[in-house]
Amino acid sequence: MQINQILSNKKGRQDCKMENQGAEDAMAEEEAHPYAFHVSGPRNIASPNWRDLINSSWKNENYKRTVIACFIQAVYLLELDRQENRTEENALAPMWWTRFKYKLTQTLIDERDGSIFGAVLEWDRFAAFADMILVRPSGAPKAVLALRGKLLKSPTIRRDIEDDLRFLAWESLKGSVRFKLALEALKSVAESYGSCNVCIAGHSLGAGFAFQVGKALAKEGIYVEAHLFNPPSISIAMSLRNIGEKAGSAWKKIKSMLPSNGESQATDDMEDKASMVGLRNWVPNFIDKTSVGLKKWVPHLYVNDSDYICCYYTNPDGPEDKNANKENLGRANIINGQVAAKLFVMSKGKQKFLEAHGLEQWWSDDVQLQMALHNSKLISRQLKSLYNLPASQPTQ
Repeated sequence: MQINQILSNKKGRQDCKMENQGAEDAMAEEEAHPYAFHVSGPRNIASPNWRDLINSSWKNENYKRTVIACFIQAVYLLELDRQENRTEENALAPMWWTRFKYKLTQTLIDERDGSIFGAVLEWDRFAAFADMILVRPSGAPKAVLALRGKLLKSPTIRRDIEDDLRFLAWESLKGSVRFKLALEALKSVAESYGSCNVCIAGHSLGAGFAFQVGKALAKEGIYVEAHLFNPPSISIAMSLRNIGEKAGSAWKKIKSMLPSNGESQATDDMEDKASMVGLRNWVPNFIDKTSVGLKKWVPHLYVNDSDYICCYYTNPDGPEDKNANKENLGRANIINGQVAAKLFVMSKGKQKFLEAHGLEQWWSDDVQLQMALHNSKLISRQLKSLYNLPASQPTQ
């Protein structure tokens, strides 16, 4: 009887030991997860502290780029946590915002598949108080709307590709459920905190949404800071526009060679107007002259010239600026004297696509950005109509 009790106690201790070992192994596995913040997050960046009240880290472009890229990574991980049924105890996403004294206040969910494609992160003053940060550091946004790109996972890939194809065909995402939800969320936080305290950011497809949502809001005179990582630049619509521009240029040359008179001039004007109407029907939103303002909206674009998704943003629209080839330099693109965008270019020579398109490159220790272009042809095309306003329209 006593022997059985001893054996039973021994077995119980072994079972308990195995359970503890299993828990430790699970914890170690979580700690070593490739997407854990301490594994793949930025290395040389400190968590905010009281010193930021004197000299805010957010005033540094590299710091701001790094933190905002981390917020976008958090959105990717929110969806992965959901798919893998992670709990609050082992979720991967939170560390990507709590490290910087922010908190999750809203998730944007695609009603078509239930996936998380965006999140609103707000400054967490209570967490900041705990570290003696009594006020929000200068330059730190009160709220950030972060939007992820495509996830190559079966629960989300169908809807992600659907929106990718939407952009490829029309260079517009306005018909998507995600566009509507993102615009409503951005308007809400802008009304709550003021547009100057709000930021929108996205990567890849998410950058496409961020660009068009920010642009739509700017048309209403609400200007929010925008950070776009690897934004998509390839579309059938863009190709059709190039064809239309070349055809228009050729036709003007032909007209200049023909004898001119009042009647033929009137006919030509009517033909030009008719052709433009037809082209607008083929390519939606070809020219939008109804927009007002946008002179205060300056999106930040981060592109890699080895990434075929976004590399066309580096095509120059005019002469290159030979004096602008410097590291860590962002220069504004100019359209008719107005600031259009800040374009930051990553140039590391030939890279594999996944490396060149990846989000993690934007917080890497050896990141080197340069600006070798005075202007971007694609940015000019996308924003041109917003700066060339009819004389009868008021500007803000």
